[in-house]
Amino acid sequence: MDTGAVLDIAIDALMVGAKISAPVLITALVVGFAISLVQSITQIQEVTLSFVPKALAVGVALIVCGHWMITEIVDFTGSMFDRIPTLLGG
Repeated sequence: MDTGAVLDIAIDALMVGAKISAPVLITALVVGFAISLVQSITQIQEVTLSFVPKALAVGVALIVCGHWMITEIVDFTGSMFDRIPTLLGG
């Protein structure tokens, strides 16, 4: 196995990880920003006011995108298993 193959696998793994985590992270970012904006406008500084909506929104994002996320990781794992013979030089 050469370094090019290792780098290809690492880049593919990072890209799949970024694609899979993007819906959850973007949802948390948008909801957190919206709550922060409301808190700064109303001057309410309650910690749970920012945590609970983010937790609910992330839960909804996982329900909505969960099937796609599982499909992506299963496809990536299958492609990694398919690469094994070429990586071992066979």
